[in-house]
Amino acid sequence: MSSGRGGRQARKDLGTRTTWRNWAGNVAMAPARTVSPSTTDALSEAVRRAAEDGLRVKAVGTGHSFTAAAVTDGMLIRPEHLVGIRGLDRDAGTVTVAAGTSLRHLNETLAAAGLSLTNMGDIMEQTVSGAVSTGTHGTGRASASLAAQVTGLELVCADGSVLRCSEQENAEVFAAARLGLGALGVISELTFSVEPEFLLTAREEPMAFEAVTRDFDQLVAENEHFEFYWFPHTDSCNTKRNNRSEGPAQPLPRLRGWIDDELLSNGVFQGVCSLGAAAPAVVPPIARISSRALSARTYTDIPYRVFTSPRRVRFIEMEYALPREALVPALWELKQLVERSRLQISFPVEVRTAPADGIPLSTAQGRETGYIAVHMYRGSPHEAYFTEAERIMTAHGGRPHWGKLHSRDAAYLASSYPRFEEFTRVRDRLDPDRVFGNDYLRRVLGE
Repeated sequence: MSSGRGGRQARKDLGTRTTWRNWAGNVAMAPARTVSPSTTDALSEAVRRAAEDGLRVKAVGTGHSFTAAAVTDGMLIRPEHLVGIRGLDRDAGTVTVAAGTSLRHLNETLAAAGLSLTNMGDIMEQTVSGAVSTGTHGTGRASASLAAQVTGLELVCADGSVLRCSEQENAEVFAAARLGLGALGVISELTFSVEPEFLLTAREEPMAFEAVTRDFDQLVAENEHFEFYWFPHTDSCNTKRNNRSEGPAQPLPRLRGWIDDELLSNGVFQGVCSLGAAAPAVVPPIARISSRALSARTYTDIPYRVFTSPRRVRFIEMEYALPREALVPALWELKQLVERSRLQISFPVEVRTAPADGIPLSTAQGRETGYIAVHMYRGSPHEAYFTEAERIMTAHGGRPHWGKLHSRDAAYLASSYPRFEEFTRVRDRLDPDRVFGNDYLRRVLGE
C-alpha cells in the first residue's frame, strides 16, 4: 500500500481573506491562510509551519456539517487535492483512501471492484474524513456508523508528526480518533473494512404514525435496515425497509426514479418549502395533501444506490441519539408539541436506529440507539422548534449528533458519555496547546 507521501503542498496566505461557507449557509469563516495539500508529507509540513506561526489549524470537508466544528481564523485545510484510493486489499477486506476522497468516489470505486461498505448514511457528497469525524451514520439493526467500519487511520499531529493508528498500533488514539471532531489532529487517510458487493431490496411504503410507533420494535427486529419519515401536521409516515437479496437486480426504472427522487423530492419539494417560507400558514394543509400522495415502491440494487438519495433542497438540521426504548415516547412528545403549538414545519422528521458500539464519542456508544432528526428549510426561523425539540430529547438522555445543531456543552456531554474523559485525556496528550481548537470545541469538550 502506498502512503501517498511526498510532493508539493498548495499554500496560500491571503492578503484579502476569502470567506468559506458551509452547505447550509449558516456557518462562515475567513481564515488567514488556506492550504490544499495533495500528500501526507505536504499536509504534515503545512501543519508544522502553521503551529510555528501561532495559527490555529482546522480541516474542512464539503461543508455538510451544520456546526462550527471546522471554523478557524488561522489556517484552513481544504480537501480537494488529498483524494484517491491508496490501497485495496481483497484478502484483508479493506480499502485505504485519502481523507478528502468523497463517499461518492469511494463507493463508485468499490462497486467497480465488486466490493461494498456494509452500511452508510443517505448522502454521498461528504468527504470520508468529514463523515467519520462527525459520526455520520445510516440505519441498521446490526451494522453501525461509518466510524465503526474504520480499521485504521493516519493522523497528522500538532507538531507535524504522523501517527499510524489501529487496534494493534496506537490503539488508544485509534479508539478516539475514529470519531475525533478534528480535535486530535488532521486525518490524512482512512482504512475501511469492506465486503463483497451484495444486493439490497428496498421496500418503501406509507404507514400511519400510530401503526409505525406501535410496531416499531418489530419493524426494527424484522429488517436489516429500517427507517421512516413522519410528516408534521399529519398522521402520515413513509417507511423504508432495506434487506439483503439474492437478486436479480431490479433498479428503479429511470423515469420513475427521476420523477420520485428529482422532480418530487427535490424540484416540487423546493417549491413547497419556498412557498411555506413566504406564507407559513399554508404549510399544514400542503403537508396533509402531500402526505396523501405517497405511494409504495420496491426495487433491488447495489448498496450505495439503495442507501443514498440526492438532497438538493437546502436545510438546517438537529438530530439526537436516544436510548432505543426512549425513541417512541420522545417522538410522540414531538408530535404533540407540533400539534399544540403555532409551529409550521415543512420538513419531515427522520427516524433511524443503530446498534451499540464502543467508540468513545459515538452517539451509539454503549447503548442500542434510536435517532430523531428535525429539519427546517434554510433561512426559516428554526430556534423555537429546535429549542423545544431539544428539550424533549435531553429529557430522555439524548446525545446530539456532532455534525448538527445543538446547544449542549461539555458538562452535559461529559455526563452523557461514559468514556468522555478517555477522549479528553487523549486530546490533552496529543494537542496540549490546542492547535486544533476553536470556540465550538471549547464549548463541547472544555478547555
